[in-house]
Amino acid sequence: MTSLKKASPVAILAFGAHPDDVEIGAGGILAKHAKAGRQAVICDLTEAELSSNGTVETRREEARRAAEILGIADRINLGFPDRGLGGREQIRQMARVIRRLRPRVVLAPYPRDRHPDHVAAGQMVKEAVFDAGIRKLDVGEDAPAHRVERLYYYFINDADRPHLLIDISEVYEQKEAALLAYRSQFLRKEGEVDTPLNQPRYLEMVKGRARLWGQQIGADYAEGLASEYPPSVGWLV
Repeated sequence: MTSLKKASPVAILAFGAHPDDVEIGAGGILAKHAKAGRQAVICDLTEAELSSNGTVETRREEARRAAEILGIADRINLGFPDRGLGGREQIRQMARVIRRLRPRVVLAPYPRDRHPDHVAAGQMVKEAVFDAGIRKLDVGEDAPAHRVERLYYYFINDADRPHLLIDISEVYEQKEAALLAYRSQFLRKEGEVDTPLNQPRYLEMVKGRARLWGQQIGADYAEGLASEYPPSVGWLV
């Protein structure tokens, strides 16, 4: 699932710097939308070719499997260089995806994170959303301008105070299974190197964060989103 399908409005388009970013921060939200019959699409910016463990081919298959578990309608990879995010041409290509898919809501990595690619991706998505709505701006194909209703940021490695908490209790097992599909990243095998992700405490942190946020709204698990503007919740299932 790496090619861009023909124009079709989707409920939610989630950008990630690397395959697995979206699953960490918003996998439950996407699974919940898919379960409700709404189209959700992931757009990965890179193939994470600089990852300490695994290969590009392995990561592609893991990403395909994770999307299948979550019920994602499509998964796109723009093939930007890992640790090489930035520049007008990349933002132009992202704006093209937005115009083609015409999502109501766009999700992006929270632009304060220990990983510079997550920071860059969050800022780039903000610019791409803006550019997609400029009628006179040429993004490289005959697709009309599109104004996204809402841009929200999801959390990967860190957690600030979210503006929205979404109950994902009914789909948490799907989220967890999607994360475990990335065996090369989260499950260390003999001969592989230690990374922050393949330490047991990392997935424990993701689950603990979901439990903490869930407790705050009377649920078992929740995911948090941040917004630069007063949030609207009409799109939530």
